Amino acid sequence: MNACRAAAPQVEANRVFEITLTSEKTYADPFNDLELAAVFDAPGGKTLRVPAFWAGGQTWKVRYSSPAIGTHSYKTECSDAANAKLHGVNGQVEVIAYTGDNPLYKHGAIRVAAGHRHFEHTDGTPFFWLGDTWWMGLCNRLHWPEDFQTLTADRKQKGFNVVQIVAGLYPDMPAFDERGANEAGFPWEKDYSRIRPEYYEQADRRIDYLVSQGIVPCIVGAWGYHLPWIGTEKMTKHWQYLVARYGALPVVWCAAGETAMPYYLAKDKKKDAQLQKEEWTSVCRHIRKVDAFSRPLTLHPSCGVPTRSNVTDPSVADFELLQTGHGSHEVIAPTIRQIRAARNAQPPVPVINGEPAYENLLNKIPADVCRALFWVCMLNGAAGHTYGANGIWQVNRTEQPYGNSPGGNNWGTLPWPDAMKLPGSAQLALGKKLLTQFEWSRFEPQPNCVQWDDPATKDAALCASGLAGKVLIVYVPKPQAIAVKELGAEKDYDAALFDPISGERKPLGKVRTAADGTWRSPKPDGDHDWVLLLEAAR
Repeated sequence: MNACRAAAPQVEANRVFEITLTSEKTYADPFNDLELAAVFDAPGGKTLRVPAFWAGGQTWKVRYSSPAIGTHSYKTECSDAANAKLHGVNGQVEVIAYTGDNPLYKHGAIRVAAGHRHFEHTDGTPFFWLGDTWWMGLCNRLHWPEDFQTLTADRKQKGFNVVQIVAGLYPDMPAFDERGANEAGFPWEKDYSRIRPEYYEQADRRIDYLVSQGIVPCIVGAWGYHLPWIGTEKMTKHWQYLVARYGALPVVWCAAGETAMPYYLAKDKKKDAQLQKEEWTSVCRHIRKVDAFSRPLTLHPSCGVPTRSNVTDPSVADFELLQTGHGSHEVIAPTIRQIRAARNAQPPVPVINGEPAYENLLNKIPADVCRALFWVCMLNGAAGHTYGANGIWQVNRTEQPYGNSPGGNNWGTLPWPDAMKLPGSAQLALGKKLLTQFEWSRFEPQPNCVQWDDPATKDAALCASGLAGKVLIVYVPKPQAIAVKELGAEKDYDAALFDPISGERKPLGKVRTAADGTWRSPKPDGDHDWVLLLEAAR
């Protein structure tokens, strides 16, 4: 009688299937002594070589996901071919349809869309990036589970769908600073001899939870200045570990934060800046080589410069993740110039303002600046926007404020639960909710369509975007009348005013353009900014 072959394990489409392998041999230093991967053959003939990660002791794991329904087979490859428990291990997994409502599983991971102007899910559904900044969100100062889940719930309810989070090698502190430890300590041994899986077991819980709530982790591998300390070889292994551990999840990669910025107290900053620029380029090439899932890859640049200027090979970055400067209203005009320059650069890539002015930084940046930056970025062609609140990015606690940076700055002591309630995050969420009611991913900036009704008025933040002849959205930074042009001769539009603070929409009724295609808006009530909506009448 023939024995029945065991059925292959099942996993839903886009969710993670994990293989655990235990070595039959003992290695003194498995992290550095072994290379292990699994080669998957998917339905349709696609082959993926997925790196494994060391999980501690003699244990290794492989994580895999796919949108392709059907049977997927795999075979492991180990640098020690004599180890039968690691090399040549065969298996199968059956990918079945996903039945839930998590958009990251229902529609798939995000990627750069074909037009290279915005992001989309694997199935082509447009993805509006609304990010939040939790640089130090994997440290123990944001307690698991209560703190992390509370902050996640708030952001999810508001419509945030990306969290920018650093994988252990943090900004604004020296290496192995106690403020960067999680429940298991640090991500590396203090002599950089090997990575510490215990740290990432704790990180897994947080990153997995974000994904379970429909939020994309934008994983920042390290702050740029860690590279001279750890060395390029070890930083490459660090990144290969992150790719192996998290690549099967619907993540986005950011190779480094402030890529070419030297450490605050570095002795030779010019030398370190050039080293970082060159070596982070090398690390990015390796990320591309080992990432079987081809997740979008970028770098976070220093203030005021393009992402692609922080590396020696601009092609390693799939999109711009800009830093446009911290300050009050004086940063708005330079931000507009930077967004426009990044969007006009060739070849085209999606543009995200990944670090605009943080609300309440130094206890003084107000919500109206954060709100204005959202609108001017979006209406000048950004693919989304990232918000930041001082108190959250560095995780202040009431009894444990972050303290000073190595440069001597103290950015503020507002605890993260209070920073979570600052008004800016809710106001940006209202902006996203409005824009996603339209075909926002097809919008093109329309800088020549608007001007102040009073020629003496000056404010660069008057911006417009839309679809010619169909819809125009105008951000008006002052409660003054404006003139709208190039709308088509004697054409009817449904007009409305949108309050970007309250989300209230006030219809103005049907309006008709003049013979020259112009129309003048009324002066709105109130003493703050507003948004004009014009939709071609049906």
